Amino acid sequence: MESIRPQRLQPGIGFGAGSTGTLRSSLRPGVTMPTAPLLPPPASLCASSGPPPPLQLHSLHGTIGSAGLGTGMAGFGLCNPGNPAVLKEAVEAVVRSFAKHTQGYGRVNVVEALQEFWQMKQSRGADLRNGALVVYEMVPSNNPPYVCYVSLPGGSCFGSFQFCPTKAEARRSAAKIALMNSVFNEHPSRRITDDFIEKSVCEALASFNGNREEADNPSTGIGAFRFMLESNKGKSMLEFQELMTVFQLLHWNGSLKAMRERQCSRQEVLAHYSHRALDDDMRTQMAADWVNREQGLASTIAQEVAATDQELEEARLAGQELRFHKEKKDILMLAVGQLGACFSSQC
Repeated sequence: MESIRPQRLQPGIGFGAGSTGTLRSSLRPGVTMPTAPLLPPPASLCASSGPPPPLQLHSLHGTIGSAGLGTGMAGFGLCNPGNPAVLKEAVEAVVRSFAKHTQGYGRVNVVEALQEFWQMKQSRGADLRNGALVVYEMVPSNNPPYVCYVSLPGGSCFGSFQFCPTKAEARRSAAKIALMNSVFNEHPSRRITDDFIEKSVCEALASFNGNREEADNPSTGIGAFRFMLESNKGKSMLEFQELMTVFQLLHWNGSLKAMRERQCSRQEVLAHYSHRALDDDMRTQMAADWVNREQGLASTIAQEVAATDQELEEARLAGQELRFHKEKKDILMLAVGQLGACFSSQC
C-alpha cells in the first residue's frame, strides 16, 4: 500500500470516474478523459477608493476545488486595474522612497535596485534555494508596446504594467512593480500571523456559509485552508503565494479531482505537495493531460490558450502577481510542442 501512495499523488489525470483498466494504467499521466471545467478567476478584495495596497489577498471567494483545496486558492497582487494612473503613482512613490533610503536622492536604476534588494536579503540569511538572481523574459515582438516579465528568486512573477515603447522601458516597468512588491513584502503586516489566519478563515466561512466545525476539521475545504495557513505561519504573503500556486495549478488541471477519485485524502495531498516545488516533471505531466484533451476534442488547447492570454494580460496591466497565469501558459505551450510543429502553427 505504501508503494502505491506516491503514484496516486501524481498530478496526471489518469482515467475519469467509472473507467476501468489496470492500476498501472490508471495512474499514468496522459490518459484521455473528458475536458475538465475551467477554473474561474478569483474575485479581488479591493478597496473602492484611494491608492491600492501593494499586495491584496484574493479568492477566499474562489471555488472550492474538487479535492476540497480550492477554498484557499490565494492570489496576491495589485488591485484597482481600472485606474492605471493610481497604480503608476503608487509604484513611483515606493521606488522614490526606496532610492532615498538606500542610495540617497536622485534617479534610481530600478533594475539594479531590484537585484541588489534580493542580494541583500540573501546576505542577511534569507532561504533562497536557487540563489538571488532576478530573471527577465521579454515577449518576442518587433513593434511596441513591448512586454517584459520578471521572476523573483522565490518564484513570484510580475510584468510591465505600462505602455512601453522600448524593450528597456518594458524591463524597467517590470522591475518597478517587482521592487514595489518585494519592499512591501518585508512589512510585518505581510506576515502570516494568528490574527491573519483567524481573519482569513472567518472570511472563508462567511463566503461559503460554513460553520466553525468545518474550520477545525482538516478533511473539509476550509479546514484544509486553515491547515495550510498554520503550516506556513511566519512566512510572507509572497512565500505563501508561491506555495499556493502549486495547488492552483493542480486544481486548474483537474489533478485534485483525479486524486480524490484515486481515494487520496486531503491530508495526503496537502502533506505531499506542501513540500514539493513546481518542477519540469510536474509541468510535463500536466501538459500530457492537455495533449490528451486535445486529442479527444479538437481546439481545446487553442481555446484555453486564448482564455489564459486574456487573464494574463488583465492581471499584468493590473500589477498583479502573475506566476499562476504564466505557468498555465507555459504548460499549454509545452503541450503544443508535444503535439508537433503542425499543430503549433495552427494554435
